[in-house]
Amino acid sequence: MSTFEGDPDGTDRRIGIVAARFNEAVTKKLVEGALAGLSARGVGDDDVDVAWVPGAFEIPQVARRLASTGMYDGVICLGAVVRGETAHFELVANEAARGIADVARDTGIPVIFEVLAVETMAQAEDRAGGRHGNKGWEAADAVLTLASLLDALPTPQEAG
Repeated sequence: MSTFEGDPDGTDRRIGIVAARFNEAVTKKLVEGALAGLSARGVGDDDVDVAWVPGAFEIPQVARRLASTGMYDGVICLGAVVRGETAHFELVANEAARGIADVARDTGIPVIFEVLAVETMAQAEDRAGGRHGNKGWEAADAVLTLASLLDALPTPQEAG
């Protein structure tokens, strides 16, 4: 039996971050958390690029562009969608999630979904450095751990 696990060591890793400007007060804190998490794990400042998009719906397109370049070991997707009075919340949150998952499956590199889908702005703030921690920091840990795990797993070519 083989056991595979990832290690969140960021040494020699290059990471892209895609962040939505909509609800920027929250997203900015998520980006700060992700940058702090990456730095704490050994990723250099020059090894991180941040791309700002208008809103969560636009995240998958830019995530795909970054992931497809081969320049990054992983991509972190950050945003905040807060429920309003219409179905717009569901449409944006669902399509952002589906699009980001598609990018990960299609490119084979870690693409981390940390677009908050919350009922209230207070819930978003709680997850962007408030009482529930900073989900940006958690995304940094996840992208590095998954990149390491994928490096350790056999490739389809190795499996025969």
